[in-house]
Amino acid sequence: MAFPFLQEKSSRLSATLFGEDCEISHDQLYELLKYAALGKCHNAAQPSWCRIYHQSHLAGVVVIVLHEMSQLHFYKFYLQFKHLRKMFRHRFTLTPSANFLDSLYGEGANLKPQNTAQGLTSASHECVPKSSDLQCDPIIRKYGGKKRGLTSYLLTLEEQKKNYYPIKGSPGCKGYIYTECDQQRTDSSPLFGLDCEMCLTAKGNEVTRVSLVDAQGQCLLNELVKPESTVVNYRTRFSGITKKMLLPVKTRLPDIQTRLKKMLPHDAVLVGHSLNADLQALEMIHPSVIDTSLLFARNEGRRFKLKFLAKAVLGKEIQCEQKFGHDPTEDARAALELAQFFIEQGPAKVAELNLEMLLTSEKLAEVSQNKAALQPQGCRVQKQLNEPPRLSKPCFLDCLQVTGQKPLLLGRQELDSSGLCQSNLSTSNKQILQRALEDVPLSTFSIIQFSLGPEYIASHLLAGLCEKVRSKLTDMLTIYAGPFEESFCLKSVKKEFGRCGPIRSLTVVTETYQPYVCIQYEVLEAAQLAVESLNGAEVAGSCIKVQRPVTAATLDCDVLIKELELDVENEGVIYVAGLKKSLTETDLQEEFSQLKDLETLFLPKDIQSGKHRTCCFLKFQKSQSAVDALEVINGWTVKGSKLRSRNALASGHLWRWIWQMNHSNGKQGGNILYEKMEQLSESEQDLRQKVKKLDHHLKKLYRSLQNNTLCVVLFPGVNSMHGSQSGLGLMGIKDDRGRSAC
Repeated sequence: MAFPFLQEKSSRLSATLFGEDCEISHDQLYELLKYAALGKCHNAAQPSWCRIYHQSHLAGVVVIVLHEMSQLHFYKFYLQFKHLRKMFRHRFTLTPSANFLDSLYGEGANLKPQNTAQGLTSASHECVPKSSDLQCDPIIRKYGGKKRGLTSYLLTLEEQKKNYYPIKGSPGCKGYIYTECDQQRTDSSPLFGLDCEMCLTAKGNEVTRVSLVDAQGQCLLNELVKPESTVVNYRTRFSGITKKMLLPVKTRLPDIQTRLKKMLPHDAVLVGHSLNADLQALEMIHPSVIDTSLLFARNEGRRFKLKFLAKAVLGKEIQCEQKFGHDPTEDARAALELAQFFIEQGPAKVAELNLEMLLTSEKLAEVSQNKAALQPQGCRVQKQLNEPPRLSKPCFLDCLQVTGQKPLLLGRQELDSSGLCQSNLSTSNKQILQRALEDVPLSTFSIIQFSLGPEYIASHLLAGLCEKVRSKLTDMLTIYAGPFEESFCLKSVKKEFGRCGPIRSLTVVTETYQPYVCIQYEVLEAAQLAVESLNGAEVAGSCIKVQRPVTAATLDCDVLIKELELDVENEGVIYVAGLKKSLTETDLQEEFSQLKDLETLFLPKDIQSGKHRTCCFLKFQKSQSAVDALEVINGWTVKGSKLRSRNALASGHLWRWIWQMNHSNGKQGGNILYEKMEQLSESEQDLRQKVKKLDHHLKKLYRSLQNNTLCVVLFPGVNSMHGSQSGLGLMGIKDDRGRSAC
């Protein structure tokens, strides 16, 4: 979602996150915070998913962490968070993490409490895992400890779908070239390393260079490719490709597809690092792949970079800063050799490398080198590690201290005068707020931590809370319509209500004197549109009433719908339904191009099947343009399909979260869940008061910030043995009106 800019010389934040792009990893969050805190110092670069303009004009960076809270808590207590939801225009889903603070600070940070059994400053040779520890290694958990043949490491069809590989017959791969390598794979099937460099064009990512190497590392193909569309960004820093290089090139993508298809034997196995991106850019489908970014498994869905693995496992330096962009042949060969090493040595030997600790130790070693070179006064110096390879960027909190800036850390973990982290679990939210109001203005980078308290985060309460939210969402997505005649046409009813949006289920209610239908939609807007447009209408020969089920959970439904409609995230966004499934995003862009100030079109996909839904969201640069568009679109016919529209309710990350909540099934037994719900009800009123008080604290703290301060509020999410809940982030740069402007 793109945002308005602040006045000149003010810092401003621009992002293009809308719909499916609203899920942010910890690495991406780390990118943003590091660049905001350091600018171009210490190799900090603009984040890949948003852009900060005039970073040097930022007055400071404030990160507020709401411990043990998730997206679930934000929407369960949406009405109670009345100040928080009005302060920030932009939100994103955050991948949950068991060690959230570590991922937030950067893996190289020395931020473990002092009383932990083993600090991160231990040298790598002191951290060789015991055999009992190996059983917990993600590689052992995934593959076991025994050596296996290469077929054991091929991605399954489900894994390919989950990681967005092009799949034969899937809707998004129409026109893709199939390699026709259908022969049965064996453990002696030939391996081929593949890597591509891409540039950004008007079409998206397009291939500019392709490399293929055989199992002996011999280069079989290293070819420049001219993109079909106009190049927007050559990405020279990474691709090494320039405009001058491509001028004489005649080779096009179909030429490369034909050559690759001829070169690969029928039992070929392709190896690459995040190979899905290469195959998508090549517009090719290959059934048997080994992806080294997934092969060397990590916890919480994180992935090692190819550069790190090449150094740590193979002892090879690749993607060196001195080189002009990446060398795809070098990268293809490195991925191939990594796969060969894994297959030959087996999972147990790979796990013994202790890659996670090695990565942490190397980052710490680099920080130590930087500090020793600069010798800043008052900074703690960590002990030198043995032959630390320079692999990754240091934690930005350490970098701040190196440059003489002291980060502020308040809450359950705090930095002492020597820069070490100490646990501080007894401090109340009110005490933290008071200290923050005094100390935040004195620091350029602050992390403030609040918590509801351990009594509200027990796993049984979380399960009950999750079930309550799921139940409420189900009720809000459900409508009842009728009465109908005994012999009514169900097909015409489904067609009429389907024009309001995608239907998840439709059943006939026969317990009543005359039949009714119960319809559950996929999106909130569809259910609301059905209530607004079809209540009192004639459908299937009957004048019907349309209403939501009346339950305790839906008594405040009208209030909640109104607040969602007024939510700053939905400003200038409208929902359009009644689209034919055959319409593509390009078709819709053409149809809606005449609408004034249209900025973004988002066509949701079914998360499981990848098929487009029968609705879309339109984001306009100005709110008035969205109002004008509503008048135009209602009743508009697109290729024989009559459209309906209304203001958006869940246009950003929320629609995806609703889909996941609506499709997840509770695993609790009935009696157990009933007990948990009763326990939750006893404490829910108290919890509401706690949340309202926390919301007031956030309002007070935000108002105290200087203008031009980047503020990020994080619900870290929950990732434990009892279950996982996605996190939530809200962000913006405070302007002179006291509201964030992005």
